[in-house]
Amino acid sequence: MFLRRKHAQKDDPEQRDSKVNELRAAIGPLSGRSSKYCTDACLRRYLEARNWNVDKAKKMLEETLKWRSTYKPEEIRWHEVAHEGETGKASRANFHDLQGRTVLIMRPGMQNSTSAEGNIRHLVYLLENATMNLAEGQEQMSWLIDFTGFSLNTSVPIKTARDSIYILQGHYPERLAVAFLYNPPKIFEAFYKATRYFLDSKTVEKVKFVYPKNKDSVELMKTYFDVENLPSEFGGTGTLKYDHEEFSQLMAQDDVKTAKFWGVDEKHHRIANGNGHSVAEVAPQPELIAQQAS
Repeated sequence: MFLRRKHAQKDDPEQRDSKVNELRAAIGPLSGRSSKYCTDACLRRYLEARNWNVDKAKKMLEETLKWRSTYKPEEIRWHEVAHEGETGKASRANFHDLQGRTVLIMRPGMQNSTSAEGNIRHLVYLLENATMNLAEGQEQMSWLIDFTGFSLNTSVPIKTARDSIYILQGHYPERLAVAFLYNPPKIFEAFYKATRYFLDSKTVEKVKFVYPKNKDSVELMKTYFDVENLPSEFGGTGTLKYDHEEFSQLMAQDDVKTAKFWGVDEKHHRIANGNGHSVAEVAPQPELIAQQAS
């Protein structure tokens, strides 16, 4: 009975609003970009990620604010990471899922870089871009992962995967709605087993394996996407064509919107980062991921 009552309180809208107000009071006054970042919807995501425990959500949010102040993900520009995206290994789709969420398409078989820093900054850029392109009232995105051409030679090192997971879970909580892994080969199973240790239970639940010969898994994916939009690589009737020049133009336009949203002085930014590289560190050293799930 106690557990049911506690669960009911967590799901009660008034209780959730109260928790948001409690968290906002706990983190204290904010200014600049931190204030802009910490919307009520943002605080709800951190609370949800920590099972509505205000103290744990506060710690998580403070770590993100510290990371954002040094890594400055909102200042990464496409021209700085474009070389990582030349093969189309990761990009924002030109369609949405049935819930109107932004869709990121990952193609690990198209991996073209061994740079841990490059891979992570490219991913962070796309996460920020996908977030900026979410419809009003929408907080999550969907991922489609195509394993065509995947091999151990094209897979990123475990450490890079671990650091990427750390950033996704620690600094973009509850941004991922679902990730469909389409037709992964047997050799991926060993890689997934090694990286799954770093995933918290909520993220694991969002990872869906889809196999063309498994009708149930295919039907599940179709409940998230319009088959006409879904590329043939994912069992749909659409076409997946990545044009790097076209995508670069789109990202350049988005960069202008991003700078305006965050109030970034682009002229000063270009001078400060004239070499095309950020002066920020790649990422803070990950803590033990198992502790984050607690």
